[in-house]
Amino acid sequence: MSSSDRERRNVRLLLTARGIRAFGDGFVSILLPVYLTGIGFGALKVGALTTAMLLGPAMMTSVIGLIAHRLKTVRLLTTATTLMVVSGIGYAFETEFWPLLTIALVGTLSPTASDVSVFAPLEQTLLSNAVVPQKRTSIFATYSLIGSVLSAIGCLFASAPEIVARASLMPPNRALQGMFLLYAFLGAIAFMIYRQLKSPAEAPVSEPASGPLGPSRRIVLTLAALFSLDSFGGGFFVQSLLALWLFDHFGLSLTAAGSLFFWSGLLSAFSYPIAVRLARRIGLVNTMVFTHLPSNVCLMLVPFAPTLEIVIALLLIRSTLSQMDVPARTSYVIARHTVRAPSSGKRHSGAPKPGRSSKSSSRGLLARAFELRVAPCPRRRSQQPLRPAALIYVSQSSAPEEEIVDDVHIDVSSTYHVADPSITRTRS
Repeated sequence: MSSSDRERRNVRLLLTARGIRAFGDGFVSILLPVYLTGIGFGALKVGALTTAMLLGPAMMTSVIGLIAHRLKTVRLLTTATTLMVVSGIGYAFETEFWPLLTIALVGTLSPTASDVSVFAPLEQTLLSNAVVPQKRTSIFATYSLIGSVLSAIGCLFASAPEIVARASLMPPNRALQGMFLLYAFLGAIAFMIYRQLKSPAEAPVSEPASGPLGPSRRIVLTLAALFSLDSFGGGFFVQSLLALWLFDHFGLSLTAAGSLFFWSGLLSAFSYPIAVRLARRIGLVNTMVFTHLPSNVCLMLVPFAPTLEIVIALLLIRSTLSQMDVPARTSYVIARHTVRAPSSGKRHSGAPKPGRSSKSSSRGLLARAFELRVAPCPRRRSQQPLRPAALIYVSQSSAPEEEIVDDVHIDVSSTYHVADPSITRTRS
């Protein structure tokens, strides 16, 4: 198999695995609060488990970001899917808090439909090595598009336990346990897909990196810090806690919540192709900033909305805008790193991720603790975001060269193009 064919095959496999994982994350993020409250956990314990589910992947991503250049990416991905299988089985059969907390820390269960796991930086590293820089934003938009669509379908599928229980086929708790077993089964399928990946040929670099991130260490750490501030506010708004808030305050059913998050995910998915075209016109950084600001205004209004209809409208408007920065942000980070220091290799995709996960995880617990203290108030302010400050600061940075390249569009077939071999070797 030629190098070009191998890269095309890798892209197809990675996008397939992304969709499978996103489907599982979609229904798990909604079912988690229902399942945990159903087995007797209060708001604080649910918040603690949510925190652990975000903190654990953050710590693993930090470690992998330092050692990934010594290990094969494919092996790391298959190991992560093993943890995915263990996570699903563990939550299906365990009901005690401390074992569940341990599984949350070392596993891959996610309280949000967005991908905050260790999979994302590893997959993005392989994808970035499979395309030329001009197509980088496009392939990441495709990656995010597939993830959002399948995650939305997963959210809709979260109503399955309620439907099964109504049909008296099995008790509700057994139906919920079956969904976690399905999550484990999806992990096994992802394992088989990753086993088929072909690692790119390794070659010695001509100039060794001067540090853990090479010459680009400063820019990568700066971006990680900024994204940490962004996620510090976003941690108030993980999907599991939002679902729990809707259940508590509006009596939303599981089926209705699944439908809401399905349409939210679908709107987010269709925003990715628009983000690519927008980034081509106004640049990656401007795309990040000027789509996030109105999105967060909608989010800030949610706790004060008097009716469920207004809440749903605000959430849907926010969903249309909130994820448009994702392909632009990913492309920006990788472009800045590969332009500054192509010799520093695999670790560029791992560095910024821990900031997003770890700060969100601390907010998961703090948001639930704060909620307990202000329980009499029907609308909480704990979900107001802190994101715009980080993005305004980012807008002062210079743009990578990719922003001035023509012919950037969302076309999966056009992204299957292998970079010059010398470039590929230095980035692998």
